[in-house]
Amino acid sequence: MKKIVIVLAILLCTQVFAQNKNAKASMEVDGVCMMCKDRIEKAAIKTKGVKSAIWNVETHELKLIFDERKTNLDAITKNIVAVGHDTKTLKATDEAYNSVHPCCKYRDDEVQKDHKN
Repeated sequence: MKKIVIVLAILLCTQVFAQNKNAKASMEVDGVCMMCKDRIEKAAIKTKGVKSAIWNVETHELKLIFDERKTNLDAITKNIVAVGHDTKTLKATDEAYNSVHPCCKYRDDEVQKDHKN
């Protein structure tokens, strides 16, 4: 019986420490300008447990450092989508997308062309 209790205690401790408090991840987030960058980074940082969020305008890559004990990529993605930006796994609703500034309408080919110049 003692051996079973000890084994269970070890397994529980292992599970608790398995989550990383400085996990790193990256995801693709659609956007076209510095206003998008600001909005995307603020939405990610607003998620409890996110320590760093840096979005690259040219590559559309969002690099994250977050505490896996407090949040996960799904929660971060939902906050980004809620402010109107699409990710590879989840698309913003039309209502959220339409709330972004007209200069940030990344789904519009004309807006994309304007930002490439």
